[in-house]
Amino acid sequence: MTDAARPAVPANPAAPTPLADLEHAGVPRATARLQMHAGFTFADAEALVPYYADLGISHLYLSPITTARPGSTHGYDVTDFTRINPELGGEAGFVALARRAREAGLGIVIDIVPNHMAADATHNSWWRDVLAHGPQSDFAHYFDIDWQAPDPDLRGKVLLPILGDPYQHTLDAGSLTAARNDAGEPVLRYGDLDLPLSLPPGVDALPEDSAALHRLLERQHYRLAWWRTGAAALNWRRFFEITELAGVREEADDVFEAVHALVFRLYREGWIDGLRIDHVDGLADPAGYCRRVRERLDLLRPGRPAGLARLHPWLVIEKILGENEALPRGWQVDGTTGYDFMDEVSAVLHDVHGAGPLNMLWMQISGDDRAFPAYVLAGRHRVLARHLVAEFDGVVHRLHALARAGAATRDLTPHALRHALTAFLCQIPVYRSYYAAVPAGQASRDCAADDAMVQGAAGAARAQLAPDESAALDFILTFLHDELPAADDDGEDRAGKLRARLQQLMPALAAKSTEDTAFYRYGRLLSRNEVGSDPGTVGMAPERFHDRMRARSAHWPHAMLAVATHDHKRGEDARMRLAVLSELADEWAEAVAGWESRLAPLLAASPHGPDGVDRLMLYQTLVGAWPADGDALNDEGAQRALIDRIQAWQQKAIREAKRHGSWTHPDTAYEAACEAFLPALAMGDAGSVLEDIGRFAARIGPAAALNSLSQTLLHLTAPGVPDRYQGNETWDFSLVDPDNRRAPDYAQLRARLGCRAGWAQWLEHWRDGRIKQQLIRSVLAARRAQPELFALGSYEPLAASGELAASVLAFCRRHGSAQAVVAVSRLAARHVEPALPRIPPHCWRDTGLHLGDGGADGTWTDVLTGHTVSAHAGWFRARDLFAVLPVALLVRQ
Repeated sequence: MTDAARPAVPANPAAPTPLADLEHAGVPRATARLQMHAGFTFADAEALVPYYADLGISHLYLSPITTARPGSTHGYDVTDFTRINPELGGEAGFVALARRAREAGLGIVIDIVPNHMAADATHNSWWRDVLAHGPQSDFAHYFDIDWQAPDPDLRGKVLLPILGDPYQHTLDAGSLTAARNDAGEPVLRYGDLDLPLSLPPGVDALPEDSAALHRLLERQHYRLAWWRTGAAALNWRRFFEITELAGVREEADDVFEAVHALVFRLYREGWIDGLRIDHVDGLADPAGYCRRVRERLDLLRPGRPAGLARLHPWLVIEKILGENEALPRGWQVDGTTGYDFMDEVSAVLHDVHGAGPLNMLWMQISGDDRAFPAYVLAGRHRVLARHLVAEFDGVVHRLHALARAGAATRDLTPHALRHALTAFLCQIPVYRSYYAAVPAGQASRDCAADDAMVQGAAGAARAQLAPDESAALDFILTFLHDELPAADDDGEDRAGKLRARLQQLMPALAAKSTEDTAFYRYGRLLSRNEVGSDPGTVGMAPERFHDRMRARSAHWPHAMLAVATHDHKRGEDARMRLAVLSELADEWAEAVAGWESRLAPLLAASPHGPDGVDRLMLYQTLVGAWPADGDALNDEGAQRALIDRIQAWQQKAIREAKRHGSWTHPDTAYEAACEAFLPALAMGDAGSVLEDIGRFAARIGPAAALNSLSQTLLHLTAPGVPDRYQGNETWDFSLVDPDNRRAPDYAQLRARLGCRAGWAQWLEHWRDGRIKQQLIRSVLAARRAQPELFALGSYEPLAASGELAASVLAFCRRHGSAQAVVAVSRLAARHVEPALPRIPPHCWRDTGLHLGDGGADGTWTDVLTGHTVSAHAGWFRARDLFAVLPVALLVRQ
């Protein structure tokens, strides 16, 4: 490829002039995630700068801004890493947004996608060049392509499983045609797709019949195939099981530089202050990659504009942590993007005592008494056998080739290796291991956590294996753990690539089997079926929550804190409403039994579906998604909109579960029966089941709103950097994407933020969501007033005593002479006022909060409401703390 054809990184002539108060704002005080796309551009974001500044946000946090496929709604299908997406407004639009943000005192953080880009021959010039020139392309090593695939027909070629029908049928139907594009170049046309077409030397004429076209296609550096072959035959790494996204080899120096040139320039020139890195677990060497990005950002700091040079480059990574997994400190990042916190703050607002009756209801409805790990295990077996076949087979083939090269291991068969690897991968309790994929002498060995995890998984796997399979497992463990041999004689590091491929298979398996399979099969309590959470655990004791927060304060004080994301399964307030079911499990079971009884005739008339599993999940989804103001559904259009949203979720849930068909093999009869079931819930002369579900949601509404306000205050005051997902300043009852990516009503949000009606009115009219928005504004104002206290302050748990001690969760943040007490209500469903989200003051009786050794008597001020609270003998009365709101943020007067 000529230099002229390479996408250039444009130089920017003018750098921003920051405000003085941004001088030490390298670590955000609070971020606001915005989903950028053609319908929401930089200009749209620029118009919202005053709103977010008034709300108290310090940094806008943008979804990927590099050029993506036309019409992309998320930006993760990158086609050009070197240019800012023109659909968003291009570089000029981005600079205008950055300038406007700086003027208002806001910084910018951007999301980047190093793991993959769109496998799009029309818009991705790197990918198109690979298809045109094969292994000889300058970009052949940019992608994880196996040019020496086991299938001899694919050697030197890229499999393209893009055909809607088998190849021969497509060819005979005339759907493939040779033509010339506007530049006169020969191309292959398939519908709207346009692929490069190389003619033999000295030949200029295009083939005129299918036989000649077939002969020409056999000469190309790609092989067309029916889309259904992709799972089993693909010879390049993709993102999970998405064949439209090709894996990128960040471990190659020139690839790393090409992918990050624009990002590093934007940081050097001062337009951005930090990075959120997407899916680091997909990379060959996540630890090495993160350290490399940190090193480059630090080197660029002296070149930044005056006033910005001392800023800490903030670096957070999208990483799903297991229940007992710790993020390695040596990666030199500021922390994760917050799924771990999202789990913790949600779990502590659930009642652990609800597990028993919820289990009974689940078993009665589903007929299944298995615990959640059994669902994950079944999902892993399914995904390996049906969905990640090419990735798994490729690893097995190369393990066998490696084993044959050693005298001690040459008797290991592919069969034994396959069984051993399956058993081992199915027992991995986390996303992946992180053994370095480089030869001996080049790796820094810090593998204690990996060793313990791998040995545990291997022990569980070995119990299922025959002797030859157990020997194969020994070989796999030795290969995974021990230092790798030096590169082969031809310079090829095959062992390193194989170790990387094996470990890159792990996160794809974990995500697809758990979040995208087991989460839709196991429906005991859907508020716990969330990214980063364990559905097998109903709740978390306050003591464990405090331990987690102290560890966060000590080790990850600048990690991101999330309660909602563009990838969540349910909105933050939908989860908090469903959390009430853990407190009222018996009442919930009674309600479900009533609905089941009333629906029995309908189910008898339509035996094809939905089954018990899908019905219980549907009931929960309706309860969680029901609007806070039920009167909003008096409008027929609003009812239809809700049903449409639920039906879209229902189809996705059925296909992800893979119990009644899947995305690739849908059971259309079952889906049609389920689609008809939902409107049928609204029928009935004496009040429909749907109306009854709405009444149940309304009845638990005050307790749910109390949970939400408690979650919000914890989110904004715990150690870390809170991120507010777009528009979630009011109630968020969204469902899984694309529902959670709907455009917020910013006009309404701006109008409501300016309202100063007062807490009494906001509390009385809590259903409109203004109370949550004003809580966010008030707490962010406190963070702005005392940034060191919340950014650097210690975390000290506070104990409660008295009759409702279990309903209080509190802690103190302390930095120097400054201190703040954070107190929230929890487990309030049996005590909450019938129409207001708070526990009435008289119900607290003798409940009090102890300030601990560092506490002080005297008068404290609730910075939310302005009312004062007195401490006597080192404790507060709960009735005073929560006299106005169910939450309190106190500072010494």
